[in-house]
Amino acid sequence: MPARRVSIGDIASQLKLSPSTVSRALAHNPDVSETTRQRVQQLAQELGYQPNQVAVALRRGHSNTLGVLVPHLAGTFFPEVVDGITEAASQAGYNVMICQSREDAEQERKNLELLMNAPVAGLLVSLASSTQNYAPFEAVRTANLPLVFFDRAIEGLTGEHISSVVIDDYAGAYMAVSHLVEQGCRRIAHLAGPPHLAIYEQRHRGYEQALHDHGLPYRPELVCPIGQHQPDGAAAMRQLLQLPCPPDAVFSSGDSALVGALQVLKELGYRVPDDVALAGFSNAEFTALTEPPLTTVDQHSHQMGREAVNQLLRMLHTATPTAVVLRPQLLVRASSQRVGQQQSLAG
Repeated sequence: MPARRVSIGDIASQLKLSPSTVSRALAHNPDVSETTRQRVQQLAQELGYQPNQVAVALRRGHSNTLGVLVPHLAGTFFPEVVDGITEAASQAGYNVMICQSREDAEQERKNLELLMNAPVAGLLVSLASSTQNYAPFEAVRTANLPLVFFDRAIEGLTGEHISSVVIDDYAGAYMAVSHLVEQGCRRIAHLAGPPHLAIYEQRHRGYEQALHDHGLPYRPELVCPIGQHQPDGAAAMRQLLQLPCPPDAVFSSGDSALVGALQVLKELGYRVPDDVALAGFSNAEFTALTEPPLTTVDQHSHQMGREAVNQLLRMLHTATPTAVVLRPQLLVRASSQRVGQQQSLAG
């Protein structure tokens, strides 16, 4: 059986002091003499006393822990965001408690309940891709628990204690598709994400607007709403290549799906970018390591995590939250740079 946790009562009993005196001594209360404080702290160290953080939080009315809920920790995007979160939280004197929804709405709901009962000072959340019922987040709002969405947010959910930090998904998609057009591409397919999530809806809007502004028609047969994983991108690419007029470029709402498309193209003997140019979204670490390296939109993941913590800290200090929209950056690599177009642009 595990050893029993040492309590304030144990220390008080051995030193023949009242529990309240021991508690004040451990908290460095000036009402307790220096001699008593030293006796209490020395015995606490010898016995391995650890304060009950939940009890401390209840006494203070808040805790020094931030709850973080992410869809997953695979790949590089969310781990980099979490790294930014933990870095900023540590610098501000906070710990973090991290949960994964694994893209499952029911697991997300359970994790929310767990974090709200922990208790935590506030929540940093990125939605699961399957989430369409937002009632659990209404409960967070009702509880007045500070809540900051990052990357994937709920549009229309506002309140005094709610904020968000997102990338300008529309602008990122617009830049990527415009770049493909400038490389001479005219039939640009879109590996779209689940449309009920705002980030993917915005990326689709950016794709559509870029086509329109460059005088290209919107072709529904070139748009594939898919999960943003490697097998999804591979299956969609095979489907697109069977069209009477297959695409000469692909813009994907995520890098993982784009890698699946790249694998199929190479397997079938297509040249990238000469036959089909590719551009993705996220700047996952592997995009610089594929052959050819993938053009992608950088979401500034580490900065997003730090800014999410900053937003939460502002709310904890009673400042009014304001939604933050980060400016994306297009990283042009060999998967989209056509030699003829590079020469003409240089000339």
